[in-house]
Amino acid sequence: MLIVDNLKRWTEIQPGEIPGVEIVASRAYLTDPRFAAMNRALVLNLCRSYKYQSTGYYVSLLAMARGHRPLPTVATMQDLKLTSIRRLAAEQLDTLIDSALGPLKSERFELSIYLGKNLTARYDRLAMALFNLFPAPLLRATFKYGEDGWSLEGLRVIGAAEVPDAHREFIINRVGSFIKRGQRTARARKAARYDIAILHDPEDTMPPSCERALKMFVKGAAHHELEAELITPEDYGRLAEFDALFIRATTAVNHYTYRFARRAEAEGLFVIDDSESILRCTNKVYLAELLEQNGIAAPRSVVFAADNAGLVAERIGFPCVVKLPDSAFSAGVMKYESQKEFDAALPKLLERSDLLLAQEFAPTAYDWRVGVLGGEPLYVCKYHMAKAHWQIINHAAKGNNTWGGWETMRVEDAPANVVKTAVKAANLIGQGLYGVDLKILGGRAKVIEVNDNPSIDHKGEDLVLGQELYNTIMGHFLTQLEGMRRR
Repeated sequence: MLIVDNLKRWTEIQPGEIPGVEIVASRAYLTDPRFAAMNRALVLNLCRSYKYQSTGYYVSLLAMARGHRPLPTVATMQDLKLTSIRRLAAEQLDTLIDSALGPLKSERFELSIYLGKNLTARYDRLAMALFNLFPAPLLRATFKYGEDGWSLEGLRVIGAAEVPDAHREFIINRVGSFIKRGQRTARARKAARYDIAILHDPEDTMPPSCERALKMFVKGAAHHELEAELITPEDYGRLAEFDALFIRATTAVNHYTYRFARRAEAEGLFVIDDSESILRCTNKVYLAELLEQNGIAAPRSVVFAADNAGLVAERIGFPCVVKLPDSAFSAGVMKYESQKEFDAALPKLLERSDLLLAQEFAPTAYDWRVGVLGGEPLYVCKYHMAKAHWQIINHAAKGNNTWGGWETMRVEDAPANVVKTAVKAANLIGQGLYGVDLKILGGRAKVIEVNDNPSIDHKGEDLVLGQELYNTIMGHFLTQLEGMRRR
């Protein structure tokens, strides 16, 4: 539905229909029971005002209550009011702003953004970037030129009344393209209980799920009458179309994956990996402290900074392993054989982070990996070390990264202490999907780390359960979504 304040004026200017779209007066949308009874409609809110408790505000607010998907959401309306968020957006887009506006000779510039596009194609990248940060149908950005070049001065949502008549045809075409892009078939739309966005990055060289596994997740969703769609980082502005977000791209806090999680949570979606899990799992300093405070066995560890780096030799000794807090897939994990080697590397390490984690070097032929979903063990693997290397991935190998082999087994066939310790560690993080890495040292299961974005690949983690692994994970999404609906 396209919601406008003045239906008569809209039809006078734009009498034609938009396929698949109903033009609705805002007052009718708020008061007519027919619209309240509609099932999960996409609501493009073009009201003239989005002030608190205005008609435009209530259109988006009630759309959420009805299970519709409003654009903009109330969260976007509120974000646009915060100077700090607009400033953050400006900082993220500095290079793009200079590139797009560099040729201009004026001191000020105004950019109209219609569902991520501008009438002038040369501004489309900038328009889409702003739309992705603040998903709203109609936006207007103002820029000013100063000593440091172009900068974003203001950004606000506009209503249909502020759109020049000459732009109406462009907006109509843009609406048609926008809804067509996210449209499923009528049959699938009718059958689906909920829509799930599976975020992946085609450019990721070490993705957590291969292309075949992603297709099996989509199939697993269909098994539960869910509609799953693979989306990419460019689809940030479409999150409000979905009921849940499943992140299958390598996560980090200072990264688009974290922004996706935060935005989806603000829109009321169920999310794996949720932002708290990303925050907790992607920092190894935090994990080390968490495990110690909760009495969970781990290799001897010490968190150190520039002024107490001597603790490494005192408490751990050499050889030892030093981990950058935000390392992933065994990258950013270094082994030092001696004090001399450690001292030589320390200055560059401290350029990356004020705090670092050192652990005892405990060589084993393999690590255990326990997949945990919603507090329950899901699968168990042995990850063998890469050939002639001390890690499961040899990043220093010539050519592509080399992996060791792996074995997948039933949960009940794995050592009970490994599974029990893994579940206990995962439950400290949350109730999402985690991969817990452990070693058996001195007969005890010790936690190496908890990963919020565990690898799930075809003919890898799914070797035992096959399609049922994907069905189970999608079934967890259904259970959580149904629980959210009942609340």
